Parts: sequence; C-alpha cells; structure tokens
Amino acid sequence: MSATTGAPRVDLGAVVALRLYDIAYAIDLSRVEALGRDLAPAVARIRLQRADPKAIAFGVPPVEFALRPLELELGGAWRTLDATARVYDFGVVSIALRLGIEEVSWDEYVALTNELDLAVSGESGEEIWPALLGQVRELIAPALERPADTGVEEDYLLSVVRRFDRPLTAAELLAEVDLVPLLSGETRPLSEGARNDLLRHRYSYYEDDLAVLTWDHAFLYEPSGDTDVADVLEVANAQLLELRYYDERLDEELPRMYGRVEAARRPWRGLPLRRYANLARSLHTVVAEVTEITERVDNALKVTEDVYLARIYAAALELFRVRSWADAVDRKLAIIRETYTALYDEAATVRAELLEAAIVLLIVFEIIMAFLM
Repeated sequence: MSATTGAPRVDLGAVVALRLYDIAYAIDLSRVEALGRDLAPAVARIRLQRADPKAIAFGVPPVEFALRPLELELGGAWRTLDATARVYDFGVVSIALRLGIEEVSWDEYVALTNELDLAVSGESGEEIWPALLGQVRELIAPALERPADTGVEEDYLLSVVRRFDRPLTAAELLAEVDLVPLLSGETRPLSEGARNDLLRHRYSYYEDDLAVLTWDHAFLYEPSGDTDVADVLEVANAQLLELRYYDERLDEELPRMYGRVEAARRPWRGLPLRRYANLARSLHTVVAEVTEITERVDNALKVTEDVYLARIYAAALELFRVRSWADAVDRKLAIIRETYTALYDEAATVRAELLEAAIVLLIVFEIIMAFLM
C-alpha cells in the first residue's frame, strides 16, 4: 500500500527521541525539586493524566524539568527542539528531545521522523546527548547518591499525532496510512511476516486513538493530548535500563566472588573466621543493594484496574524482554545468596571445630595439672 495514496495530512504532531541513562545508585527527588526551583523554574512531579490514581500510578512520581532548547538541521532547515529531563528515584535520568510538527503531509512526517532518528543516533547525537546529560548532572549533582558513569543507556522513539486534517478512527487510520515505513525506518518494502510483526502490538481504548508498539519505536495517535501511553513506555525503558545495568554488574561480581572465596579458603591468609565473615558481609551488601534497587524498579509503576494501560505496559515489558533481564538478575542473586549462606555455614563449622579443640585442650591441661600436683 502506498503511504501517499489518500493519506491524511498531519495537522499537529511531534516526534520525541528519548535517551535514558543510569547515573547514580539513587536520586533524592525532593532535593531535585528544591534545586530545580532555584535553577530551572519549570519543575514538576509527573502523574498520569487520564488514569485514575487508584488504577495505575507511579510508585514514586519522577521529577521533570526543562533543559535548554537546541537547534538541529532536519529536512534542509534548522529546527528548534525542546529538551526536557525526567529523573527517577532509582538513579535513572530520561532526556527527551521533542520536535513539534504542524501541517505536513504524511510522507513529510515520516521523513522528518526518520531524519531525527538518524541525527540523534549518529554523529550529531554523539555531541547532543552528552551535552544534555552534562546539563542534568550539573543541575542535580547534590541530589545524587553515589553518582557513577556506568555507560549503560537506552533509547526510544515516539511518533505522536494529535490531529489529522480530518477526524479518523483507528480503523480508518490503519486503512489509509502505512505505518510500516515509519516504524521500521526502511524505504524498501518489507515481507508480509516482517510487516505483521511490526504491527502486531496495536491497541485502542476509544475509537479514535491508537498505539502501535515496537521494540525501539512507537506510533501514538492521541487526539486528547494525553501522554499516559508515552509515560508508561518511558517507565518500561527505565526498568529495562536498570535491570541491564545490574545484570552487567553481577556478571562482573560473580568471577570476583569466586576468586575471593578461593582466597578466603587458603590456610595462610589469617584467621578463617574473620576471612569468612568479611567476605560474607561483603556479599550480603551486594545482595541487599541490588535487591533494594530492583524492588524500586519493579514498583516504578503500580497497575491495578486500568486495563488499557496495563495491556500496553505488559506489551512493552514483553517487547523489551524486561522479564528475561529480571530473571537473569534473580538467578545471579541466588548464586550469591547461596555462596553467602555456604560461607556462613563454613564459618559456623570452623567455629565449632575451634570450640571443640579448645575444650580438648582444657581437658588435657586439667589432666596434666592433676598429675603435676
């Protein structure tokens, strides 16, 4: 199907490029709000707009504030992109670049989307994103708990249309517009199987709204202007980012743990009780920290009764393979817990053996003393 044949014009829309970073163990959001009021007036806690807070809500609402806009050449013209940052209490920062679009053909909308995607993921992005992240770090530095440059990041693209040149239902939109070139970024025709995979996750709540999700891009048709679906997708990306980071951290910790356990069992390395206790304490700290943060991540979004947003959230978690990453983290934590338990068991065994030896020595000493007296 041609995207140009009878396709509606986009009267009002936007393209939003997201880049998420892990920058700290945790972030004090109250401190961010206080800092933001002094340095960036547009600071606010985020809440879902359409949803009933009892049905779905942020566990701890993130804080959003404005960054300096930037100019980027797209489609042969310089365009202004609004920049915002959103800060989560579990150490994640999400930076959004938003290109507002008005009164363009569908083909022009697709072209601008793909150009922005290429720009922010190419050479221009290598300058843009670090500069924006630097702004964020400078603003919220006092609120960071154990700041770090982990190098772990996620990106996502949102194509949003609020109004076409004529009212459309979701069914009419799917019939009149080919979303595949937009979602795939491909100019060559895709196979039927690839097309079906791209369009498999599509959802509507009202007749005139539509959300189509892929693993790195989503199209949202939302005449009401609500941002709930976009917010839910961002949270799922933030969860993925944190689980990826802790999976990598545990990958590094496990070989180090095996080496330390082997070293602790060497007989010439001091008192065995102290060696085992110190190592077990260290492993317990790792488990406690990772467990605390992964619980915060799991509770980032609380879903109870809002079926529509719950379905989108579940689909995003499936597409991003968040459950697989969570399972990997749980397996590695289980290995560390088992090692921690084994070390305490060994320490208890050593302690019992020392007590038995001390008792035997006391008995021998008493016998010797009895003969001497």
